[in-house]
Amino acid sequence: MHTRTLGGGLEVSALGLGCMGISHGLGPASDRADGIAVIRAAVEAGVTLFDTAEVYGPYVNEEVVGEALAPYRERVVIATKFGFAIGDEGRQSGLDSRPEHIRRVVDASLKRLGVETIDLLYQHRVDPDVPIEEVAGTVKELIEAGKARHFGLSEAGAAVIRRAHAVQPVTALQSEYSLWWQEPAAEILPVLEELGIGFVPFSPLGRGFLTGKIDQNTSFTPGDIRSSLPRFSAEARQANQALVDLLGAVAVRKSAAPGQIALAWLLAQKPWIVPIPGTRNIGRLTENVAAADIELTADDLAEIDTAAAKIQVEGDRYPEKMQRMINR
Repeated sequence: MHTRTLGGGLEVSALGLGCMGISHGLGPASDRADGIAVIRAAVEAGVTLFDTAEVYGPYVNEEVVGEALAPYRERVVIATKFGFAIGDEGRQSGLDSRPEHIRRVVDASLKRLGVETIDLLYQHRVDPDVPIEEVAGTVKELIEAGKARHFGLSEAGAAVIRRAHAVQPVTALQSEYSLWWQEPAAEILPVLEELGIGFVPFSPLGRGFLTGKIDQNTSFTPGDIRSSLPRFSAEARQANQALVDLLGAVAVRKSAAPGQIALAWLLAQKPWIVPIPGTRNIGRLTENVAAADIELTADDLAEIDTAAAKIQVEGDRYPEKMQRMINR
């Protein structure tokens, strides 16, 4: 797979692997051996960027990623995240980016991952109770101590990005971005381009919806986060099918799958965008990786953009409580 360069000269594969769903958010966790097999298949397919977080599981996802990538450590870039408080029962209990908490989390993540240095360390969500300058300064100290190499932010706004970058250069911003969630294009992408920061879109396939494998009749297993998201109500799925149909029409011409067109569209937006689709399935992994070789012409992109602009996507990304956390 060809490579792309994020901020700070960090070179990674054009597509990464979001590992969250292997252990978290999509119902019961995958069998550990199956999860390891998917991650290792991604390495063999040319993927070099692997994304996890302490809160995925919690904790277990970092362990699976660390075990899976141990034989390939010199070939891969491992990204993980801090920023949530986790209670005794393993439940999220708010945000926590206090410097002392960051240091504890990083030390624990290093042990679970089985590495000496975290390649890309993200703040998972902006903490309104801790100035971003303190967060960036703490990460700067961790980088100087050799515990991390690069600093990232997730779902941060333009002003926060600028303030953090002034203290410790930001290598990447990770936020949701796809054909059905284009909000970052207006304000965030210009700031990233100005500052030389890479963009790592999560949910680039709309949490699976843009693959065309989910429709209004799909049932989600207990523990699948999509069952609680307004955008995945049966009514919203029916209304949003028009976007999948659009991708499908282009896919037919390209002898591709709708999800591949969704990823190719993202890759065509900027040369420093590196989507991280997640999957538990090696067949789907193979399909996603192949999207990096699909070239959309200027006419293809214009057709998609024009048609998508006429489609009103229904449903909020998150329930109100979760959305308030992001809006901070």
